[in-house]
Amino acid sequence: MRNMDDFSGSDGRALSVDYHFRKMSEQDLADVLAIERKSYEFPWSEKIFQDCLRVNYHCYVIESVQQVKGYAVMTVAAGESHILNICVDESLRGFGIGRSMLAHLVDHARNHRAEMMLLEVRASNKVAIDLYFSSDFNEIGRRNGYYPLKNGREDALILGRIL
Repeated sequence: MRNMDDFSGSDGRALSVDYHFRKMSEQDLADVLAIERKSYEFPWSEKIFQDCLRVNYHCYVIESVQQVKGYAVMTVAAGESHILNICVDESLRGFGIGRSMLAHLVDHARNHRAEMMLLEVRASNKVAIDLYFSSDFNEIGRRNGYYPLKNGREDALILGRIL
């Protein structure tokens, strides 16, 4: 458990509740989907999350006062980890919670003997890109037209780091 009053928002606000990471369960999916749908124009479906749980991907939630406030999905195999999804509820953005979640995933991947971590991020997602670059990720490629847009497609940056 970590106390959120260690975190301050960019506007000086401080958080004063505890949170912790735990494994995601089927019972969390309603909360996870609510955050996912508010956060993305093209959200993952419930079936995608169910499949991730079914095949034992590394799925976590961040919880505060028994309420899911964020989640992450990652695979670890053959010395590599791949972050598939990481999202924080809008009410907690800007407090370093995403950075804390990313650090949790890095530690977890190392504990499972991963040597490298990979992810894709929308080329337009400057906040996420800044987070990843400041967390020792580097751009290693690009996937043209990877993400859907209302009118077309958007490139993904492929980011990686050595663990």
